[in-house]
Amino acid sequence: MAVRVRQHVNPLSQKYQRPIAPPHWETIYVAPHQPLHLDIGCGRGQFALQMAQTQSDWNFLGLEIREPLVEQALEWRDAVGLTNLHYLFCNVSRALEPLLASLPIGVLQRVTIQFPDPWFKKRHQKRRVVQPETVAVLANHLIPGGTVLLQSDVEQVAIEMVDRFAAHSAFGQWGAEPWLAANPLPIPTEREISTLQKGEPVYRALLIRQ
Repeated sequence: MAVRVRQHVNPLSQKYQRPIAPPHWETIYVAPHQPLHLDIGCGRGQFALQMAQTQSDWNFLGLEIREPLVEQALEWRDAVGLTNLHYLFCNVSRALEPLLASLPIGVLQRVTIQFPDPWFKKRHQKRRVVQPETVAVLANHLIPGGTVLLQSDVEQVAIEMVDRFAAHSAFGQWGAEPWLAANPLPIPTEREISTLQKGEPVYRALLIRQ
């Protein structure tokens, strides 16, 4: 049964400022030194669940701030019996650096940030997940040649995400390159499917770690 939770969670509230203790990765993944795909804001975890079944030679880690969704996603993972997939309840702005620092060196090779909460009101935009600090942490841990796929159905949000990555020297300049016409990954997210079914555009960009 799907879990019903609040759609919006304020990552700046005191409830979500607790630090996180990174897990022992050798107890999480059967092959902890495989390439890692990090899905930030994984929601119900269906994208990572399907990706992990499609690419068994990769490990997948989904991060989500809504704890009931993480609990449900872990149940689905266990029901399938996957040993290359894990989900963590955390606030990315607080947890990303200690989590990535605890990983085996060189495993982080792919990151996805897909359809994050847009926080339309100007006073709330500091709650958006892609902040300069987030980009800096990812730049520090993503291997050269590693990729970051950004997707949104809100053009303003997509532009802001891309601009913040492109402003970091590790990712170079995005400039006026067109949006990707198709998803380079084999599995779409639930939001991507519903957006395209409505005939609405998806704004996609692929950034490469220099």
